[in-house]
Amino acid sequence: MPEADYLGGEPTSSNRFLFEVDGVEIGTFREVRGLEVTAVLEEYAEGGENGYVHRLPGRLSWPNLVFRRGLTQGDALFAWVNKTAGQGFAAAGDSLVRSTGAVTVLGERGERLRAWEFDGVFAVRWTGPNFDVESAHSLEEELEVAHNGFRSRTSSGSGAT
Repeated sequence: MPEADYLGGEPTSSNRFLFEVDGVEIGTFREVRGLEVTAVLEEYAEGGENGYVHRLPGRLSWPNLVFRRGLTQGDALFAWVNKTAGQGFAAAGDSLVRSTGAVTVLGERGERLRAWEFDGVFAVRWTGPNFDVESAHSLEEELEVAHNGFRSRTSSGSGAT
């Protein structure tokens, strides 16, 4: 059996994920969920064929991405979120401005290993930290982002999904 060609030479393990929107770094997150695609199946029962039902691929479904991290000092996240709501939304003529986003896996030395580029991203939810003086938990924020699909790229720029 041939040996697997792992990204970076070893099985990839990372605890840092960079999220960028239109080339601007929004933040480095410790958790990203929702990187998946599902094809809705269409079934067609052919007359006279009783052994099976034809199953055909239909539309693709992309769940929202959910990012979690500790608090950071940068304001890029809120600058971007504000473009899709409130005064930013009104300034765009009450039109939703969709952007191009990317999630990049960062290696141990900060090198970019693999990226997923998302079309039509916009923020749909942000949750701030819970404050409790009796808790020893780290403060975290969570961001949820909608999109219209993605493609993947290795650090060399090759490959597509």
